[in-house]
Amino acid sequence: MNKTVITFAVLGLMTGSAAAQAPNFDDPAEFDKQREQLTATFNGPADQIYRQYAGNEMVDTSEFATDAPWTVCFSNAGVNNPWRVVGYTNMTEEVKLHPEIGTFTHVDAEGSDDKQIADIDDLLAGGDCNILIVSPNSTAALTPAVEKACAAGLPVIVFDRGVTTDCPVTFVHPVGGYGFGIQAADHIIANVPEGGNVLMLRILPGVDVLETRASGARNMFEEAGLTILGEEFTDGDNAKTKSIVEDYLQRGNIDAVWMDAGATAVAAIEAFEDQGMDIPVITGEDQQDYLQKWRDLGFAGIAPTYPSYQWRTAIIAAVQTLKGEEVPGPEWVLPQPAITQDVLDDYINENMPPLHYAMCGCEDMPTYPEAWGGNE
Repeated sequence: MNKTVITFAVLGLMTGSAAAQAPNFDDPAEFDKQREQLTATFNGPADQIYRQYAGNEMVDTSEFATDAPWTVCFSNAGVNNPWRVVGYTNMTEEVKLHPEIGTFTHVDAEGSDDKQIADIDDLLAGGDCNILIVSPNSTAALTPAVEKACAAGLPVIVFDRGVTTDCPVTFVHPVGGYGFGIQAADHIIANVPEGGNVLMLRILPGVDVLETRASGARNMFEEAGLTILGEEFTDGDNAKTKSIVEDYLQRGNIDAVWMDAGATAVAAIEAFEDQGMDIPVITGEDQQDYLQKWRDLGFAGIAPTYPSYQWRTAIIAAVQTLKGEEVPGPEWVLPQPAITQDVLDDYINENMPPLHYAMCGCEDMPTYPEAWGGNE
Protein backbone atom coordinates (compact mmCIF):
# COMPACT_ATOMS: atom_id res chain seq x y z
CA MET A 1 0.00 0.00 0.00
CA ASN A 2 1.48 3.38 -1.01
CA LYS A 3 0.71 5.46 2.03
CA THR A 4 1.40 9.10 2.81
CA VAL A 5 0.87 10.03 6.44
CA ILE A 6 0.89 13.70 7.35
CA THR A 7 0.79 14.47 11.07
CA PHE A 8 -0.11 17.98 12.16
CA ALA A 9 0.55 19.71 15.43
CA VAL A 10 -2.47 19.68 17.69
CA LEU A 11 -3.22 23.06 19.26
CA GLY A 12 -4.30 23.61 22.83
CA LEU A 13 -7.98 23.89 21.90
CA MET A 14 -8.15 20.21 21.03
CA THR A 15 -9.88 18.34 23.56
CA GLY A 16 -27.43 1.75 6.48
CA SER A 17 -26.13 1.00 3.20
CA ALA A 18 -28.32 0.06 0.13
CA ALA A 19 -27.56 -2.84 -2.16
CA ALA A 20 -25.33 -1.84 -5.06
CA GLN A 21 -27.03 -1.42 -8.38
CA ALA A 22 -25.61 -1.50 -11.86
CA PRO A 23 -24.59 2.02 -12.90
CA ASN A 24 -26.94 3.81 -15.29
CA PHE A 25 -24.95 6.17 -17.46
CA ASP A 26 -27.86 7.27 -19.67
CA ASP A 27 -30.55 8.57 -17.33
CA PRO A 28 -32.86 11.20 -18.89
CA ALA A 29 -34.24 12.28 -15.52
CA GLU A 30 -30.78 12.88 -14.09
CA PHE A 31 -29.78 14.65 -17.32
CA ASP A 32 -32.71 17.05 -16.93
CA LYS A 33 -31.95 17.56 -13.23
CA GLN A 34 -28.35 18.51 -13.92
CA ARG A 35 -29.32 20.84 -16.75
CA GLU A 36 -31.51 22.73 -14.28
CA GLN A 37 -28.81 22.73 -11.60
CA LEU A 38 -26.30 24.38 -13.94
CA THR A 39 -28.25 27.63 -13.61
CA ALA A 40 -29.69 27.10 -10.11
CA THR A 41 -29.20 29.37 -7.11
CA PHE A 42 -26.92 27.78 -4.52
CA ASN A 43 -26.92 28.21 -0.76
CA GLY A 44 -23.83 29.10 1.23
CA PRO A 45 -21.24 31.90 1.42
CA ALA A 46 -21.09 33.99 -1.74
CA ASP A 47 -17.31 34.34 -1.44
CA GLN A 48 -16.63 30.65 -0.77
CA ILE A 49 -17.96 28.69 -3.72
CA TYR A 50 -16.44 25.47 -2.32
CA ARG A 51 -18.88 25.72 0.63
CA GLN A 52 -22.00 26.31 -1.47
CA TYR A 53 -24.64 23.64 -2.02
CA ALA A 54 -27.84 23.01 -3.96
CA GLY A 55 -31.16 22.42 -2.22
CA ASN A 56 -32.01 22.36 1.46
CA GLU A 57 -31.56 18.70 2.44
CA MET A 58 -29.17 18.16 5.34
CA VAL A 59 -27.78 15.05 7.04
CA ASP A 60 -27.63 14.69 10.83
CA THR A 61 -24.09 13.54 11.70
CA SER A 62 -24.38 13.73 15.50
CA GLU A 63 -23.75 9.98 15.82
CA PHE A 64 -20.25 10.47 14.39
CA ALA A 65 -19.18 13.31 16.70
CA THR A 66 -15.89 12.50 18.43
CA ASP A 67 -13.17 14.36 20.27
CA ALA A 68 -10.19 15.70 18.37
CA PRO A 69 -7.44 15.17 17.37
CA TRP A 70 -8.73 13.07 14.49
CA THR A 71 -7.19 10.75 11.97
CA VAL A 72 -8.69 11.49 8.56
CA CYS A 73 -8.03 8.74 6.02
CA PHE A 74 -8.25 9.28 2.27
CA SER A 75 -8.43 6.53 -0.35
CA ASN A 76 -7.57 8.25 -3.61
CA ALA A 77 -8.17 6.85 -7.10
CA GLY A 78 -4.87 8.40 -8.06
CA VAL A 79 -2.78 11.50 -8.52
CA ASN A 80 -2.32 10.48 -12.12
CA ASN A 81 -3.40 13.52 -14.12
CA PRO A 82 -2.96 17.29 -13.76
CA TRP A 83 -6.50 17.89 -12.49
CA ARG A 84 -5.96 15.41 -9.68
CA VAL A 85 -2.58 16.94 -8.83
CA VAL A 86 -4.20 20.36 -8.41
CA GLY A 87 -7.06 18.81 -6.45
CA TYR A 88 -4.78 16.92 -4.09
CA THR A 89 -2.86 20.12 -3.40
CA ASN A 90 -6.18 21.81 -2.60
CA MET A 91 -6.94 19.00 -0.18
CA THR A 92 -3.63 18.95 1.69
CA GLU A 93 -3.65 22.74 2.01
CA GLU A 94 -7.24 22.61 3.33
CA VAL A 95 -6.18 20.01 5.91
CA LYS A 96 -3.65 22.51 7.27
CA LEU A 97 -6.49 24.93 8.00
CA HIS A 98 -8.09 22.50 10.47
CA PRO A 99 -5.94 21.96 13.59
CA GLU A 100 -8.43 19.33 14.79
CA ILE A 101 -6.96 16.97 12.18
CA GLY A 102 -4.01 15.38 13.92
CA THR A 103 -3.14 12.90 11.17
CA PHE A 104 -4.05 12.83 7.49
CA THR A 105 -3.42 9.42 5.89
CA HIS A 106 -3.46 9.27 2.10
CA VAL A 107 -3.33 6.05 0.06
CA ASP A 108 -2.89 6.27 -3.70
CA ALA A 109 -4.55 3.56 -5.81
CA GLU A 110 -2.53 4.60 -8.87
CA GLY A 111 -5.58 4.17 -11.11
CA SER A 112 -6.20 0.54 -10.11
CA ASP A 113 -9.54 -0.77 -8.81
CA ASP A 114 -7.87 -3.78 -7.22
CA LYS A 115 -5.28 -1.67 -5.43
CA GLN A 116 -7.90 0.76 -4.14
CA ILE A 117 -10.02 -2.08 -2.78
CA ALA A 118 -6.94 -3.50 -1.02
CA ASP A 119 -6.03 -0.04 0.27
CA ILE A 120 -9.44 0.38 1.87
CA ASP A 121 -9.22 -3.09 3.42
CA ASP A 122 -5.85 -2.14 4.93
CA LEU A 123 -7.20 1.13 6.32
CA LEU A 124 -10.14 -0.68 7.90
CA ALA A 125 -7.87 -3.35 9.37
CA GLY A 126 -5.61 -0.70 10.87
CA GLY A 127 -8.46 0.71 12.92
CA ASP A 128 -6.93 4.18 13.11
CA CYS A 129 -9.34 6.14 10.93
CA ASN A 130 -12.00 8.37 12.46
CA ILE A 131 -13.45 8.98 9.00
CA LEU A 132 -12.78 7.71 5.48
CA ILE A 133 -12.84 9.90 2.38
CA VAL A 134 -13.03 8.00 -0.92
CA SER A 135 -12.55 9.21 -4.47
CA PRO A 136 -13.40 5.98 -6.35
CA ASN A 137 -11.33 4.81 -9.29
CA SER A 138 -14.43 3.39 -10.94
CA THR A 139 -18.04 3.31 -9.88
CA ALA A 140 -19.13 -0.33 -9.86
CA ALA A 141 -15.87 -1.83 -8.63
CA LEU A 142 -15.54 0.41 -5.57
CA THR A 143 -19.15 0.24 -4.40
CA PRO A 144 -18.66 -2.95 -2.32
CA ALA A 145 -15.53 -1.52 -0.68
CA VAL A 146 -17.41 1.64 0.34
CA GLU A 147 -20.28 -0.48 1.67
CA LYS A 148 -17.80 -2.53 3.70
CA ALA A 149 -16.43 0.64 5.30
CA CYS A 150 -19.94 1.83 6.12
CA ALA A 151 -20.84 -1.56 7.60
CA ALA A 152 -17.81 -1.27 9.89
CA GLY A 153 -19.41 1.83 11.41
CA LEU A 154 -16.96 4.27 9.83
CA PRO A 155 -18.39 7.52 8.47
CA VAL A 156 -17.57 7.74 4.77
CA ILE A 157 -17.43 10.81 2.54
CA VAL A 158 -17.40 10.03 -1.19
CA PHE A 159 -16.41 12.77 -3.62
CA ASP A 160 -15.51 13.41 -7.24
CA ARG A 161 -16.62 10.03 -8.63
CA GLY A 162 -19.65 8.26 -7.25
CA VAL A 163 -20.70 4.79 -6.11
CA THR A 164 -24.06 3.05 -6.37
CA THR A 165 -24.88 2.97 -2.68
CA ASP A 166 -26.41 5.54 -0.39
CA CYS A 167 -24.48 4.48 2.72
CA PRO A 168 -21.93 7.35 2.77
CA VAL A 169 -22.70 10.37 4.94
CA THR A 170 -22.71 12.46 1.78
CA PHE A 171 -21.44 12.45 -1.80
CA VAL A 172 -19.57 15.68 -2.59
CA HIS A 173 -19.49 16.68 -6.24
CA PRO A 174 -20.19 19.55 -8.62
CA VAL A 175 -23.38 19.35 -10.68
CA GLY A 176 -22.08 16.32 -12.55
CA GLY A 177 -21.00 14.61 -15.72
CA TYR A 178 -24.19 15.32 -17.62
CA GLY A 179 -23.71 18.99 -16.75
CA PHE A 180 -20.20 18.98 -18.20
CA GLY A 181 -21.39 17.21 -21.33
CA ILE A 182 -24.26 19.67 -21.71
CA GLN A 183 -22.04 22.73 -21.41
CA ALA A 184 -19.65 21.53 -24.11
CA ALA A 185 -22.31 20.09 -26.41
CA ASP A 186 -24.52 23.19 -26.26
CA HIS A 187 -21.54 25.25 -27.39
CA ILE A 188 -20.74 22.94 -30.30
CA ILE A 189 -24.36 22.77 -31.42
CA ALA A 190 -24.53 26.58 -31.40
CA ASN A 191 -21.37 26.89 -33.50
CA VAL A 192 -21.54 23.97 -35.95
CA PRO A 193 -24.20 23.73 -38.69
CA GLU A 194 -26.54 20.76 -38.90
CA GLY A 195 -24.77 17.81 -40.48
CA GLY A 196 -21.36 18.95 -39.19
CA ASN A 197 -18.72 16.45 -38.09
CA VAL A 198 -17.84 16.03 -34.42
CA LEU A 199 -14.98 13.92 -33.06
CA MET A 200 -15.49 12.81 -29.45
CA LEU A 201 -12.32 12.26 -27.44
CA ARG A 202 -12.45 10.46 -24.10
CA ILE A 203 -9.85 9.42 -21.54
CA LEU A 204 -11.04 6.16 -19.95
CA PRO A 205 -14.20 4.08 -19.56
CA GLY A 206 -16.22 3.02 -16.53
CA VAL A 207 -16.11 6.22 -14.47
CA ASP A 208 -19.55 7.68 -13.82
CA VAL A 209 -18.71 11.34 -14.41
CA LEU A 210 -16.92 10.50 -17.66
CA GLU A 211 -19.53 8.09 -18.97
CA THR A 212 -22.35 10.57 -18.31
CA ARG A 213 -20.41 13.38 -19.97
CA ALA A 214 -20.23 11.25 -23.09
CA SER A 215 -23.76 9.88 -23.08
CA GLY A 216 -25.30 13.30 -22.53
CA ALA A 217 -23.28 14.93 -25.30
CA ARG A 218 -23.81 12.01 -27.68
CA ASN A 219 -27.57 12.21 -27.34
CA MET A 220 -27.54 15.96 -27.86
CA PHE A 221 -25.41 15.71 -31.02
CA GLU A 222 -27.68 13.08 -32.49
CA GLU A 223 -30.79 15.13 -31.73
CA ALA A 224 -29.18 18.22 -33.29
CA GLY A 225 -28.38 16.35 -36.51
CA LEU A 226 -24.62 16.41 -36.11
CA THR A 227 -22.45 13.54 -37.35
CA ILE A 228 -20.30 11.81 -34.73
CA LEU A 229 -17.17 10.73 -36.54
CA GLY A 230 -16.07 8.49 -33.70
CA GLU A 231 -15.45 8.14 -29.96
CA GLU A 232 -11.82 7.47 -29.20
CA PHE A 233 -10.02 6.92 -25.91
CA THR A 234 -6.82 8.92 -25.51
CA ASP A 235 -5.72 7.60 -22.09
CA GLY A 236 -5.06 11.26 -21.28
CA ASP A 237 -1.88 11.07 -23.36
CA ASN A 238 -0.87 14.09 -25.47
CA ALA A 239 0.90 12.10 -28.19
CA LYS A 240 -1.99 9.67 -28.54
CA THR A 241 -4.51 12.52 -28.66
CA LYS A 242 -2.59 14.27 -31.40
CA SER A 243 -2.21 11.05 -33.39
CA ILE A 244 -5.94 10.30 -33.21
CA VAL A 245 -6.87 13.77 -34.45
CA GLU A 246 -4.31 13.57 -37.27
CA ASP A 247 -5.72 10.21 -38.33
CA TYR A 248 -9.25 11.60 -38.53
CA LEU A 249 -8.04 14.65 -40.44
CA GLN A 250 -6.67 12.33 -43.12
CA ARG A 251 -10.17 10.86 -43.50
CA GLY A 252 -11.99 14.17 -43.91
CA ASN A 253 -13.24 17.36 -42.32
CA ILE A 254 -13.64 17.88 -38.57
CA ASP A 255 -15.92 20.73 -37.53
CA ALA A 256 -15.59 20.24 -33.77
CA VAL A 257 -13.66 18.22 -31.21
CA TRP A 258 -15.56 17.42 -28.03
CA MET A 259 -13.50 16.26 -25.06
CA ASP A 260 -14.67 14.60 -21.85
CA ALA A 261 -11.60 16.02 -20.06
CA GLY A 262 -9.41 18.89 -21.15
CA ALA A 263 -5.84 18.08 -20.13
CA THR A 264 -4.90 17.08 -23.71
CA ALA A 265 -6.95 19.77 -25.46
CA VAL A 266 -3.82 21.66 -26.53
CA ALA A 267 -2.49 18.50 -28.22
CA ALA A 268 -5.73 18.32 -30.24
CA ILE A 269 -5.34 21.97 -31.23
CA GLU A 270 -1.73 21.38 -32.30
CA ALA A 271 -2.83 18.62 -34.68
CA PHE A 272 -4.68 21.27 -36.70
CA GLU A 273 -1.85 23.80 -36.38
CA ASP A 274 0.67 21.29 -37.72
CA GLN A 275 -1.48 20.82 -40.82
CA GLY A 276 -1.80 24.59 -41.30
CA MET A 277 -5.55 24.30 -40.84
CA ASP A 278 -7.99 26.66 -39.18
CA ILE A 279 -8.84 25.63 -35.64
CA PRO A 280 -12.43 24.39 -35.40
CA VAL A 281 -14.53 24.36 -32.24
CA ILE A 282 -12.45 22.51 -29.65
CA THR A 283 -13.73 22.19 -26.11
CA GLY A 284 -11.32 21.94 -23.23
CA GLU A 285 -11.33 22.54 -19.54
CA ASP A 286 -10.10 25.21 -17.14
CA GLN A 287 -6.39 24.39 -17.36
CA GLN A 288 -4.16 27.37 -18.11
CA ASP A 289 -2.54 26.08 -21.31
CA TYR A 290 -5.92 25.59 -23.00
CA LEU A 291 -7.26 28.95 -21.81
CA GLN A 292 -4.16 30.75 -23.11
CA LYS A 293 -4.21 28.90 -26.44
CA TRP A 294 -7.89 29.75 -26.86
CA ARG A 295 -7.17 33.44 -26.19
CA ASP A 296 -4.14 33.56 -28.49
CA LEU A 297 -5.71 31.75 -31.47
CA GLY A 298 -9.23 33.11 -31.12
CA PHE A 299 -11.08 29.91 -32.04
CA ALA A 300 -14.60 29.16 -30.74
CA GLY A 301 -13.65 27.59 -27.43
CA ILE A 302 -15.38 26.85 -24.17
CA ALA A 303 -14.12 25.43 -20.90
CA PRO A 304 -16.76 23.40 -19.11
CA THR A 305 -15.43 22.62 -15.66
CA TYR A 306 -15.53 19.95 -13.00
CA PRO A 307 -14.08 22.30 -10.39
CA SER A 308 -11.14 21.03 -8.38
CA TYR A 309 -12.34 23.05 -5.39
CA GLN A 310 -14.43 19.99 -4.50
CA TRP A 311 -11.24 18.50 -3.00
CA ARG A 312 -11.45 21.24 -0.35
CA THR A 313 -15.12 20.52 0.24
CA ALA A 314 -14.43 16.85 0.98
CA ILE A 315 -12.22 17.86 3.92
CA ILE A 316 -14.76 20.44 5.10
CA ALA A 317 -17.48 17.75 5.02
CA ALA A 318 -15.28 15.39 7.03
CA VAL A 319 -14.57 18.03 9.67
CA GLN A 320 -18.25 18.93 10.02
CA THR A 321 -19.14 15.24 10.30
CA LEU A 322 -16.63 14.58 13.08
CA LYS A 323 -17.94 17.65 14.92
CA GLY A 324 -21.47 16.22 14.60
CA GLU A 325 -22.64 19.17 12.53
CA GLU A 326 -25.21 18.89 9.76
CA VAL A 327 -23.85 18.57 6.22
CA PRO A 328 -25.66 18.89 2.90
CA GLY A 329 -26.73 15.44 1.80
CA PRO A 330 -27.19 12.78 0.78
CA GLU A 331 -25.46 14.70 -2.01
CA TRP A 332 -23.48 17.87 -1.48
CA VAL A 333 -23.90 19.39 -4.94
CA LEU A 334 -21.53 22.25 -5.71
CA PRO A 335 -21.84 24.88 -8.47
CA GLN A 336 -20.27 24.01 -11.82
CA PRO A 337 -19.62 27.18 -13.82
CA ALA A 338 -18.28 27.13 -17.38
CA ILE A 339 -15.64 29.52 -18.68
CA THR A 340 -16.99 31.27 -21.77
CA GLN A 341 -15.48 33.85 -24.11
CA ASP A 342 -16.89 36.79 -22.16
CA VAL A 343 -15.10 35.80 -18.92
CA LEU A 344 -12.04 34.09 -20.40
CA ASP A 345 -9.55 36.78 -19.40
CA ASP A 346 -10.70 36.60 -15.77
CA TYR A 347 -9.39 33.03 -15.48
CA ILE A 348 -6.04 33.40 -17.22
CA ASN A 349 -3.10 33.74 -14.84
CA GLU A 350 0.27 33.83 -16.54
CA ASN A 351 1.98 33.23 -13.18
CA MET A 352 0.50 29.74 -12.79
CA PRO A 353 1.78 26.52 -14.41
CA PRO A 354 0.33 25.48 -17.79
CA LEU A 355 -1.68 22.63 -16.28
CA HIS A 356 -3.01 24.54 -13.29
CA TYR A 357 -6.80 24.43 -13.16
CA ALA A 358 -8.28 27.90 -12.79
CA MET A 359 -11.43 26.74 -10.97
CA CYS A 360 -9.43 25.58 -7.93
CA GLY A 361 -11.12 27.87 -5.41
CA CYS A 362 -7.71 28.07 -3.79
CA GLU A 363 -6.86 31.73 -4.22
CA ASP A 364 -7.92 32.55 -0.63
CA MET A 365 -5.54 29.99 0.92
CA PRO A 366 -2.41 31.19 2.76
CA THR A 367 -0.04 29.15 0.58
CA TYR A 368 -1.42 30.29 -2.78
CA PRO A 369 0.14 30.44 -5.36
CA GLU A 370 3.40 28.80 -4.29
CA ALA A 371 1.94 25.45 -3.20
CA TRP A 372 0.43 25.06 -6.69
CA GLY A 373 3.71 25.89 -8.43
CA GLY A 374 2.83 29.50 -9.14
CA ASN A 375 4.68 32.79 -8.69
CA GLU A 376 3.54 35.99 -7.05
